[in-house]
Amino acid sequence: MKMVAGIILIYGCLAQTPQTVLRTSMAEFHVLPSGQVTACLLQNGERLTMDDRAGDPGERLWIDGKPAPATPYDPRTARRSAFQDHGVSGERMEVRATVSIGPGATLEKILTIETRRNLPNLAIVTLRLKNTGGRELHIDKMEYGRHRLNAGQVDGAARPYDVWAFLGASRKWGDGEIVQVDAKFERANLMGALQGPEGEGGGLPVVAFWTRRMGVATGHVEPLPQVLSLPVRVAGDGRIETFTVIEPSASLKPGHSYRTPRGFLAVYRGDYYEALSAYAKAVPIRPMTPGAEAYRVAWCGWGYGFKITPAMMLGAIPKLKEFHLQWATLDDGWFQTYGDWNPQPDTFPGRSIQDMVADFHRQGIRVQLWWYPLAAEDGVGRYTSHQYRLSQVVEQHPDWLILDKDGKHARFGRDLAVLCPALPEVRQYFKRLTEKFLRDWDFDGHKLDVIYSVPACYNPQHHHRRPEDSIQAMGDVYRVIYETSLALKPESVTQICPCGTTPNIGWLTFQNQAVAADPHGSLQVRERIKMYKALLGPTAAVTGDHVEYTGEGFTGTDFASTIGLGGIPGSRFTWPGAGINPNYLLDDGKSRVYQKWLEMYESRMLSTGIFRNLYIHGYDIPDGYAVAKNGKMYYAFFAPEVVRWQTSGRWRGEIELRGLGPGRYKVLDYSRNLDLGSIDGAHPKLQVDFDQHLLLEVEPVRP
Repeated sequence: MKMVAGIILIYGCLAQTPQTVLRTSMAEFHVLPSGQVTACLLQNGERLTMDDRAGDPGERLWIDGKPAPATPYDPRTARRSAFQDHGVSGERMEVRATVSIGPGATLEKILTIETRRNLPNLAIVTLRLKNTGGRELHIDKMEYGRHRLNAGQVDGAARPYDVWAFLGASRKWGDGEIVQVDAKFERANLMGALQGPEGEGGGLPVVAFWTRRMGVATGHVEPLPQVLSLPVRVAGDGRIETFTVIEPSASLKPGHSYRTPRGFLAVYRGDYYEALSAYAKAVPIRPMTPGAEAYRVAWCGWGYGFKITPAMMLGAIPKLKEFHLQWATLDDGWFQTYGDWNPQPDTFPGRSIQDMVADFHRQGIRVQLWWYPLAAEDGVGRYTSHQYRLSQVVEQHPDWLILDKDGKHARFGRDLAVLCPALPEVRQYFKRLTEKFLRDWDFDGHKLDVIYSVPACYNPQHHHRRPEDSIQAMGDVYRVIYETSLALKPESVTQICPCGTTPNIGWLTFQNQAVAADPHGSLQVRERIKMYKALLGPTAAVTGDHVEYTGEGFTGTDFASTIGLGGIPGSRFTWPGAGINPNYLLDDGKSRVYQKWLEMYESRMLSTGIFRNLYIHGYDIPDGYAVAKNGKMYYAFFAPEVVRWQTSGRWRGEIELRGLGPGRYKVLDYSRNLDLGSIDGAHPKLQVDFDQHLLLEVEPVRP
């Protein structure tokens, strides 16, 4: 214990006067005079925190084009109360400060902290600004929720930045959302809006950091996308700095208030799974209810590329039946124009698309359709070999388009124009399209692709309250597609793919099969399956995407990184005939590999089991995962070299089979059908020697 600037440090946690501390069974949340909110994890008699340098201002404001004074909060203004809202109970605290802006202009800051009994490791934090002066004030920019993190406070041997991090921004394909922070690390982490060079847009408003002993996460818990950023950078002294930046561009008349999006601060033991699970409960995010068909393996015709034909699709049926696959996907390239979604006349003439679906159905195979909602061709630009025309929907309804600040057609993925999701008539248009695909053409579901965010809308004909209305309404279109599909076909499967990045909170729950979204190798397959299990529930249906993504050149066969975690495998193989990559063609050897793994998946269906987060990403070596099902535990371990494109590597040593109860268990290496003997649940350690991966089935020994 020591004194620092008048504040007592106890085991690394900041001890304030009692009226500025909220305590739960798992955590303490401290409000400092600076406006900084810090958190301690209460664990095994210890109080652990990574919050450092408590004297930094918790927020910075820019009012009327100038920085506002950093007025401290007065602990004497703290007011505590119990609350109960929609079945959730907890404790709330408010602390206030008054800022003098200039002659006749004052601003009251009200910082509110809430803790909930059902989520004791997380606090909801909001900042409200009230104009208590006599003239109008304009809020230009705010930086708030500031933290400086130091891993050395929980691990004396660590440098301040020695953490792993999850950064929820939707960036470019191939950029990892899970990183090991280094001394020069910096990311803007823009959220909600399209980001240009910084990324695709949308994203999960969460940044999380963890060591072996504890983790801390922050962000916001609004159910709709917010246009803001959660920057993360390592300062010159090695501390990690993170905060929220928002530019409200809000004018406050006397007596009026502005409230920030509801932020959160969480502490936990474990990795990003714990952070995202707590975040999902706080929003709250509705757990996925997949239905049996969402757990089926799907083959995708994308191996044939944009020139796909009905003959190519139907030609794969013998191989699908050999592998007992019950779903096929007609991928990109079947249509004439984005926005109208009519079949390409040279490859799908007449009723050939309906006839193709009927042929699959006669063979007992359901079919999904690839498409890209909200995209529309306006006659400008091209994508690969596809020269854009003027789509009928744009010709007939030019007023439906999103316009940018200059009054021009706004652009998003593939340089396409965008229909505004905030318009009721646009949502009705997508309801009719969904009915056409599922009722009239008889498809059984959707693969919705290239899905990130939409631009802000400045179209004066739409009469938006704010340009961001389009961004926040994006999910409404996906809700219409999803709910219409389930009404037409209760067993339909809707998948939304944010190619290469994290999903958008706005549309996340309007699907019943999530996807690892064009992963960059085996490790990212595993990271994203775990991410979705945290967000959508431990039994969520998550496909690892095409297994080919696990190898360089998209030619991999690492099924274990999907099946071992409770994911759903998939493939873009071609047969008969080669497609866009000759390595996609199934020869006899590759067919035997596929047959083995697909049978292994069907025999255990770990995707319907309960994912259990028992291993800490980045710290437990080898990389470990666990799934519980039918009284058994299933474990998957991966050699450290099995990352990105590298799928070979050997690991020798001791592993721990966590989560077992007392008694003895027999251990089976089920991917190699090897009996590994038995272990005692009180000492569940095993000496192993494996290449690439080790998949274990652990079953209690019956008396």
